[in-house]
Amino acid sequence: MKRLLLLLTVTAYVGTVLLANLVTSQFGLIAAGFGLLVPAGTYTAALALSLRDAVQEFAGRSWVWIGIAAGTVLSVLVADGRIALASGAAFALSEFLDMMVYSRLRERSWRLALVSSNAVGSVADTVLFLWLSGFGLTATAVGGQILVKAVWVTGVCLLLGEVMRRIVVVFRKGAQSVT
Repeated sequence: MKRLLLLLTVTAYVGTVLLANLVTSQFGLIAAGFGLLVPAGTYTAALALSLRDAVQEFAGRSWVWIGIAAGTVLSVLVADGRIALASGAAFALSEFLDMMVYSRLRERSWRLALVSSNAVGSVADTVLFLWLSGFGLTATAVGGQILVKAVWVTGVCLLLGEVMRRIVVVFRKGAQSVT
């Protein structure tokens, strides 16, 4: 069961990196609401930040780096090379920072670790990606990415995490009463 969960989590992580680069290569900048813009892959890239935390939980840090490398290599093969390389560099920096924050705060609180690490990772990823990809560090692009990554997607991940945690608690209670 643990191996299946590891496989699914790492596959989802690599898939979000690849999908983010594909849709950004195809659609460029899109509206994020409130007059803000984001590269089209921002929504899936933001999900990757939380999936990175899940990969670290289930498999450890080495699998995070394997996921970044696999996502970057696959992206170079099928997406715009400039986008893929900017994404790979931005993911490497943001994931390193995200991992350091998450690891330090995880023992205190999963929620605090997720929110804090996503905030730090989102800012680093945004600034480096926009600069390297050629989209430019504009207020509308930076603001849009922070809104999507640090607020909307992190909020959804917190909600889903709570649901999953409660399901696990109910499942464990049911399993204990059977034995």
